[in-house]
Amino acid sequence: MASGPAVSASLEAVAEQQGAQSPHRFERGTDGPRVIVVGMDGSDSSLRAAAYAAGLARRQHALLAVVYVQPVMAAGAALGVPVAETTDEIAEDLVQIIRDATERLQGTFEVRWEFHTFRGDPYKGLVTAADELKADAVVVGASEQAGHRIIGSVAVRLVKAGRWPVTVVP
Repeated sequence: MASGPAVSASLEAVAEQQGAQSPHRFERGTDGPRVIVVGMDGSDSSLRAAAYAAGLARRQHALLAVVYVQPVMAAGAALGVPVAETTDEIAEDLVQIIRDATERLQGTFEVRWEFHTFRGDPYKGLVTAADELKADAVVVGASEQAGHRIIGSVAVRLVKAGRWPVTVVP
């Protein structure tokens, strides 16, 4: 098996030949994800997850799909609490946060992004979003609730589903 300078020369010859055949030049890291879904709920860990996912999307030239799952709180709705209005306000605030960050970083940090909202259980909403958007990767923040260490968090459930690479950001 050849090694060393002979292999390097062979690889360079192949690269030159491909460069002559195609106007595109070789670029590292372009075989990565095309759609990255990030779950965002306004918590500190979800904001860190969104920042991480945005950097990943920028480096991979991928679409960043920011997903907010509006929880359905049956008990609050039964008591007359305007749950839908509250979760709609949270969604609007998240979109504004993303737009503000995009405008501040325009010209130095370009990322294609979309914002999606779903209603229901956060796990099921993220699964639905990842399936519908044909996600190549999912990024979520670590749960900040103590009870999730016992019953399992959305992040743990996504990892156990094993359908996409899942990154959990602390």
